[in-house]
Amino acid sequence: MQTSQKHKSSAGIHGFYHQPQEIDPYGLSHIQILDNNVFSDVCSQGTTVSFQNYKEEYFTLESSSATGGFVAYDSPAASVSSNRSPFSPQGSHSCLSDPHHSPDNTYGSPMSGSSSADDDNLLMRQKLKELEFLLLGSESEITKNCDFCFHQADRLASWDWNQMVEMIPRLDMKQMLLVCAQCISDADIPRAAGLMHVLEQMVSVSGEPVQRLGAYMLEGLRARVELSGSKIYRALKCDAPLSSDLMTYMGILFKICPYWKFAYTAANVVIREAVEYEPIIHIIDFQIAQGTQWMFLIRSLADRPGGPPSVRITGVDDPQSAHARGGGLHIVGQKLSCFAESCNVPFEFYDAAMSGCEVQLEHLRVQPGEALVVNFPYVLHHMPDESVNTWNHRDRLLRLVKSLSPKVVTLIEQESNTNTKPFLPRFKETLEYYNAMFESIDAGASRDDKQRINAEQHCVARDIVNMIACEGADRVERHELFGKWRLRFSMAGFTQYPLTSTVASAVRDLLREYDRKYGLQEKDGALYLWWMNTAMSTFSAWR
Repeated sequence: MQTSQKHKSSAGIHGFYHQPQEIDPYGLSHIQILDNNVFSDVCSQGTTVSFQNYKEEYFTLESSSATGGFVAYDSPAASVSSNRSPFSPQGSHSCLSDPHHSPDNTYGSPMSGSSSADDDNLLMRQKLKELEFLLLGSESEITKNCDFCFHQADRLASWDWNQMVEMIPRLDMKQMLLVCAQCISDADIPRAAGLMHVLEQMVSVSGEPVQRLGAYMLEGLRARVELSGSKIYRALKCDAPLSSDLMTYMGILFKICPYWKFAYTAANVVIREAVEYEPIIHIIDFQIAQGTQWMFLIRSLADRPGGPPSVRITGVDDPQSAHARGGGLHIVGQKLSCFAESCNVPFEFYDAAMSGCEVQLEHLRVQPGEALVVNFPYVLHHMPDESVNTWNHRDRLLRLVKSLSPKVVTLIEQESNTNTKPFLPRFKETLEYYNAMFESIDAGASRDDKQRINAEQHCVARDIVNMIACEGADRVERHELFGKWRLRFSMAGFTQYPLTSTVASAVRDLLREYDRKYGLQEKDGALYLWWMNTAMSTFSAWR
């Protein structure tokens, strides 16, 4: 694995969530590692990170080829905070520029500035000794656990920093992350801190997919140690440009990856078939976002033989998603109403501005004589289940929907298993799954594309931090494999809706627009979207 020389991320990333902690369960306040206090002051120049006004001020992360670090600036854009999947608006909050990362100092220095070369040498030797003690341990342990290239630990104290960083490109990023997670799982925080510092020199938001992923996995590990994960998840926002001619960050991913189009295409084909002869259709969308999916369906229904049906849509969405639209759900209703009118399709829109966990029967405005359709696009995994609290909103919501006797229910979810796994297995699952996702994103945009960098930072990082750093009710990213979803739906009284060949054909036609490494598999009555050897998403239908 070759470390990127052009754009280096560093401790500057850490600035986007650092908050003073009132609780110090691991005794971090007295650990002096490399930067004298790597957890309270991540920049070696002594810059202190503070985001006391994060509720009012939002920042975006930008990669700067001039500095090799980040530029922090006030974002002029509206913010999005919603329980989205990685394929929806997610966000990074902010970051500090890293003053010691420059073209002349690609990897950065672990040392504070000094007026004396002798002092510099003394500090360097001290810090390398600390690194040897905290990071390396015995030579046999290094070889066994980390596959390190530091085979002679007793020589480390005599190296200068430039000699040491020459070893970094030979380290395996994924193995380093796993060993660091293992240390945190074992409460070996001093060694984890040393590993984190080395990882800082390896990650890059504009590097290879694993380097970019490593930046956000590292943030998750730091947040877990600092017990700041839930605060980060609430604070991080996804910025949507106010100008109508600019794509939102979600829109960037929508364009370069097929995940959302996979969901829209498969669901719309099934819905169109299920309501083929129905005069009145009521669609309940539990994550309507900006309503893009239904423009495709309305256009399709407009051409139906015998004339279009009357269409009613109830849009459910967390009120905080208003940032993505520049306003409330009424904006979605206005847009869809205008579009339906242009297609001569009778249309009504109702909004339910609330989390799916809050939805009750009276919010859905179901009426007799209508064909009911329910859509769950990458949203059910946000509902807490029996492992979180006794309310078990995940299963409660499914039973509520079944009681409405819908014509069809469409389900799209990530094919990942992070719901009930303990920290370390969940970290490994997250690492493998998101490594595939970052590789797939890489295939759709150039590596130095600033828009792509922004999309990853704003729409993926938040999920990763939440899955790694949070537990209990604070962890809202709780994915399950299709087998578990099938069991849940069956227990709620559903049976699978058979998928016709038309559904798979429509998705295959869609995938022709993307990299050949995407694939489609029909299995267990569902459609699996693959990236190379990793199943990324599943689509299924129920009744």
